[in-house]
Amino acid sequence: MNKKEFKGFAFVDGGVCAAQGFQANGIHCGIKANGDPDKNDLAMIYAEIPCTAAAMYTTNKVQGAPIAVTRKHLENGTAQAVIVNSVNANTCNADGIEKAEKMCQFAAEALNLKPEDIIVASTGVIGQPLPIEPIEKGVPELAKGLNHNGNTEAVHAIMTTDTQPKEVAVEFEIGGKTCRLGGMLKGSGMIHPNMATTLTFLTTDCAVSAGMLKQALKDVVTVTLNHVSVDGDTSTNDMVCVLANGKAGNQEIIKPDENFEIFKDALYAVLMNLSRMMARDGEGATKLIECVCTGAADEKTAEIVAKSVITSSLFKAAVFGEDANWGRILCAVGYAPAEFDIHQVDVSLSSPKGLIEVCKNGAGVEFSEEKAKEILSEEEILVSVSIGTGAGSAVAWGCDLTYDYVRINGDYRS
Repeated sequence: MNKKEFKGFAFVDGGVCAAQGFQANGIHCGIKANGDPDKNDLAMIYAEIPCTAAAMYTTNKVQGAPIAVTRKHLENGTAQAVIVNSVNANTCNADGIEKAEKMCQFAAEALNLKPEDIIVASTGVIGQPLPIEPIEKGVPELAKGLNHNGNTEAVHAIMTTDTQPKEVAVEFEIGGKTCRLGGMLKGSGMIHPNMATTLTFLTTDCAVSAGMLKQALKDVVTVTLNHVSVDGDTSTNDMVCVLANGKAGNQEIIKPDENFEIFKDALYAVLMNLSRMMARDGEGATKLIECVCTGAADEKTAEIVAKSVITSSLFKAAVFGEDANWGRILCAVGYAPAEFDIHQVDVSLSSPKGLIEVCKNGAGVEFSEEKAKEILSEEEILVSVSIGTGAGSAVAWGCDLTYDYVRINGDYRS
């Protein structure tokens, strides 16, 4: 799918290697017995100098062992490398913490760092012991292969049911210095607002203090990753982290000034596009649904309504069937836990094939079913919902619900 442009930021290649001073790699180490030998399952990101760092994690009460270890390692706001595996989530295991710590130890030995300098993450099946031997054996090869073009191998290593790699990088200017910020993401199923089964890794050569990095990440995740839903399930291993090495040479961002806003916009440009990619690649999905809610009394009300629409199973199924069943949209708007006048609600559907209004002042209007089906035949569908005359607005992303979603999740462990 095409990236969505954000004014003032140019897309560049390289993902997590786009910024100066970052290397990456991914290999197949054999975590799954009889697994596909052509599928990478272990990745590493390495910063050539120490970085300020920040992260956010799943809100699920059940959390993967790597999250506990990474939380501890990031207490000082610094890190220098990431090690991450797919296939096995290392969650709900008695020896989970021990093995997550061992992964950090292996990486530290290979990179001549301290274990506490390492961020660790895992994704895959929950509740199965993580085979640590293949990882121990694979780390030296993984580290030896680190390079400035290793983002492709790395992004493929974190994929589970993803059908497409997801990476984005942008270039921007702060204080006359050219900076870059890039990232990679995995996520296809178990995706729901408040962190969804996503592992997201971001790198930048912009100089940002740990405190400001943490604030920027929180602000932007709230309106990007937390506005995506595929199936209503929030994972146990969700994590998004960002490393900043300052190699661009800009004056360090230490307060919420104009440069901080530019940095946040760059972060938004990357995470917004990664969020859209994740929604479009939802398990079994054939279409991206973007819902924009406007006219709300405040941003929170608009967010609640937009999320309600993109999480409606009935509407998601209608989009798959290319059926303009607008009543399902109004139903989802109506049960959203927010206050507004339903008699002021307008709804329209659009895509590159055109636009139709389907609801005005809370009631249906005549439209061409043929034109509606043509509009819904496109890969990206925009649902516009106006709920009044307020200044509040929000956007959320989801996907259609297809037969393949059940097929994929019916035999996920096999």
